[in-house]
Amino acid sequence: MDYERKPINALKKPMRNDYLEIANAEGMPGLVDSTIALNFLLNAKNGIRNCAMALTEIADPQSRTEVRNMLNASIDLHAQITELMMKKGWFHPYQVNEQFKLDKMSAQAALQIANLKLFPGDTSRLGTFATPNY
Repeated sequence: MDYERKPINALKKPMRNDYLEIANAEGMPGLVDSTIALNFLLNAKNGIRNCAMALTEIADPQSRTEVRNMLNASIDLHAQITELMMKKGWFHPYQVNEQFKLDKMSAQAALQIANLKLFPGDTSRLGTFATPNY
């Protein structure tokens, strides 16, 4: 597979509290994509662990075979997700300094998002949630 390699989108400027303007969402698609991929990777890892634990509890040979097949499929899925994230520049398991930079950027973005005023007092913009003026 040929993936486009581009690093996680860093927020180039501080987020504005004016989230209603689409121009202020710059950088968010890359952050969202990498976050979804990381969540998928962690869930695949959790599935691997659960299958491995289940194998130690199962006595029936047919059931063990099925769970072993699920375990192998989960390991393959984890490898594919890891490969995708590495090719996209979202995960650097062999370069600790690069991974640290990504983690720091993600933490800064999370702090900026947490500080946004998500429910402003004035939402009376023209074209945004148009409501009749009574």
